[in-house]
Amino acid sequence: MNRDSSSAAFHRKGLFSKLTLGLTLALMLILTGCTSNTDSVLHTSRTTGEATEAKTVRVPWDYKIVEGSVGDLIDSDMMVLPEYQLMTNDGNYATGDKVWLLQFMDAEMATDNNQRNKVRLSSWSTIKTYKTQDAATKDMNNLKIAVTTDVDLVGVYKTEFKGETRNFAVVELPSGNRVKQPIDDKRYKEIEKKKTVSVQLEEIHDYADYDLAYAKFRGWAK
Repeated sequence: MNRDSSSAAFHRKGLFSKLTLGLTLALMLILTGCTSNTDSVLHTSRTTGEATEAKTVRVPWDYKIVEGSVGDLIDSDMMVLPEYQLMTNDGNYATGDKVWLLQFMDAEMATDNNQRNKVRLSSWSTIKTYKTQDAATKDMNNLKIAVTTDVDLVGVYKTEFKGETRNFAVVELPSGNRVKQPIDDKRYKEIEKKKTVSVQLEEIHDYADYDLAYAKFRGWAK
C-alpha cells in the first residue's frame, strides 16, 4: 500500500473545526464493524475462546516526526536514514540532504466480552518525507485531532488497600472500549451520580483513509 498517494486527504479544509460527537460515533461504527477493506490500516476479525469471544481490531495509534537524511539513491527511490527504509524520491532529494520523516504506529487491540483490552503496538514506520519541519508538523496535526465531547459514564468505585483509599471512574469511549481512570475525591463526588461526563479525546486518523479513526482518552474536560 502506497500511503504517499493518499496525502490529498489532508486538504479537507474546514473539516477539523466541524468535528462533533456524531461524527466520532459514525467513525467508530465503521471502525468496530467488520470490513473487507484490506487496503486500510484498520480491519477487524474475531477469535473465539472457550469462555469469551474476543474482537481484534487494528487501529491507527500514533504519529511522530523524526529528523533524518537521504542515503543512497536507487533509480527513482532513495534510502532514508537512520532507519534505512527505501522510499520514493518524490522530493527530488540528493544524497546527504536533511529530511523530516512522518512516522506511523498502529496497534492490534483485542477486546473481550467483558470490555478488557489487550494492546499490541507495531514498530514505527516512515510513511512520508518533507523538506521542512513545519510542513511535516502541519500534516501530523491534521492526523491527530483534539476533541472535547461527552461520553457515557459507566460508573465510579473505591478500592482500599492497607488503609489507603483510591477512587476510579470508568468511561465508555465512542469506539465502545471502556477506560478506567483514577480520580480524586472532589471529582468522585462531582460525577458519581452522572450518566455522562465531558472528556478530552485525541482522534488518530488513518493516513490511507482519513474517514477512519480511533479515539484515545486524553483527560477530563472540566
